[in-house]
Amino acid sequence: MVFLGADASQPMQKREKSFGIQMLSVQPDTKPKGCAGCNRKIKDRYLLKALDKYWHEDCLKCACCDCRLGEVGSTLYTKANLILCRRDYLRLFGVTGNCAACSKLIPAFEMVMRAKENVYHLDCFACQLCNQRFCVGDKFFLKNNMILCQTDYEEGLMKEGYAPQVR
Repeated sequence: MVFLGADASQPMQKREKSFGIQMLSVQPDTKPKGCAGCNRKIKDRYLLKALDKYWHEDCLKCACCDCRLGEVGSTLYTKANLILCRRDYLRLFGVTGNCAACSKLIPAFEMVMRAKENVYHLDCFACQLCNQRFCVGDKFFLKNNMILCQTDYEEGLMKEGYAPQVR
């Protein structure tokens, strides 16, 4: 028996080369810092600090989609001398897999549900007998690699007499 928690969905790829982004207020009495992106002095009211360097808000962008990284979150990713947003990092370097319910490919950037070694699309994470979707806090059971709701699991216990495996 497993309880579905609020943090159960997660990307398939673990965060490897992620770095934090800080937004700092520029103090008027400090010497202007140089931007790592354009090499000009930062005279704006705010600047970003990432990778131990300072950036204009407009200069810290994803190398693929050109989104402003300070606006899309507090994390950036680097690999192969690229600065990337989370989505592009996972799209380019993430691990893909197949859904245990529908067997279709799950892109690396997609949120998933896990039950032991099985990985599922969010839409596929439902009782495989009655198709009831699970909500946060619901119990689900994994029996012979099938996800079951509590009702179907208990009915199976009574019909087949199999012993519960609480994990």
